[in-house]
Amino acid sequence: MIAPSKNGWVVIAGLGPGNEALVTQEVRDTIDAATDIVGYIPYVKRIAPRDGLTLHASDNRVELDRATHALEMAATGKRVVVVSSGDPGVFAMASAVFEALEAGPKDWLDLDIRVLPGITAMLAAAAQIGAPLGHDFAAINLSDNLKPWSLIETRLRAAGEAGFAMAFYNPRSKSRPHQFARALEILRDACGGDTLISFARDVTKPTQQINTVALKHATPEMADMRTMVIVGNRDTRAIGRFVYTPRSAGDATS
Repeated sequence: MIAPSKNGWVVIAGLGPGNEALVTQEVRDTIDAATDIVGYIPYVKRIAPRDGLTLHASDNRVELDRATHALEMAATGKRVVVVSSGDPGVFAMASAVFEALEAGPKDWLDLDIRVLPGITAMLAAAAQIGAPLGHDFAAINLSDNLKPWSLIETRLRAAGEAGFAMAFYNPRSKSRPHQFARALEILRDACGGDTLISFARDVTKPTQQINTVALKHATPEMADMRTMVIVGNRDTRAIGRFVYTPRSAGDATS
């Protein structure tokens, strides 16, 4: 637990995939000690208002502004928690805070800054599916907001041809519905049409839906921005309602 102090601090904390039972006690205690909460609107809404706590909610496309604001407040003595869903170090706010720290005044380097882990959507989805990430895997964000789509295609093909299982964040949005169709084409070519792909929507929430099919039967409409997509490798198999990837591959005795 982080005790109240005269000195300001910034903690970047993960709120997990959505079920409040999956928020760690360390994160809960830190939020209880905070004077300010900073984050994307739906994540800040998960924090209960109380006396002495100010909530700063902002749009999802202003990560650096949000991070800078948090550091500025900590420099004045505020105890600030920057909230992310899942884990803050996985396609979330931890990198943004350190980017803002690098660009900011040198005295910010003396601030007490910590990162508290959370359960990622990727791992929560994998647990519901079985163990599809049981061997080597890659995590890829399919959004091209911060990187070109050509790079995403290169990484998809390379990961598939290398035999990685893959977990995809932000697979398909209203503004780019065609890109996930292209991703499926690349995956079928690189991984084979019989490779299993799982769609986990609203993981850990009452509306959770899990759907596993072969890549040759997957369609773009099976995913949206509330869906975590996990593709196995050629060794991934189904057993009953579970999907798992064996822990060994190739000549494991060499």
